[in-house]
Amino acid sequence: MANAGCNVRKPSLEITWDDWNTVLDTNLRGTFFTVQAAARHMLPRRSGRIVTIGSLTSVFGYAGLAPYCASRGGVKQMTMSLADEFGPHGITVNCIAPGWFRTAQNDVLYRDEEWVRSLTERIPLRRPGRADDLDGIVVFLASDASAYVTGQTLLVDGGMSTGSVRALPQAR
Repeated sequence: MANAGCNVRKPSLEITWDDWNTVLDTNLRGTFFTVQAAARHMLPRRSGRIVTIGSLTSVFGYAGLAPYCASRGGVKQMTMSLADEFGPHGITVNCIAPGWFRTAQNDVLYRDEEWVRSLTERIPLRRPGRADDLDGIVVFLASDASAYVTGQTLLVDGGMSTGSVRALPQAR
């Protein structure tokens, strides 16, 4: 699994060259070269499962997250490209796109009870994700049960992507 991530939360007019490069280098470049290293071992065996990590921002844009959204959208597109390239060699490449999960990266947001309440109202399952919510999809994509699934981005977001999403609350 290719899982790296960082973020810079700033209005776009305040993003520096270094901010942009840090996010894209970690989230997109880091994912690419991790996948490349794994594929080098899988190609001779003509078999393998590669799972990248995107985000709900792979398919939706959010204010104040331009570099992050660009990097995660890039992971989604890269996943499709690599699935096309590695598929003839028996390797599947898929992307998991989590919605809002409490992580070290966004812990500061979750300390704001009003923000959490407002976020939860926008999730049909009425709660942010928990780490164990990803277990099943990871096992599925890494197993033979997904042998005919490749190039896909699977949203694990409690239903937030159903189309009823309203604007996210702004962090205070």
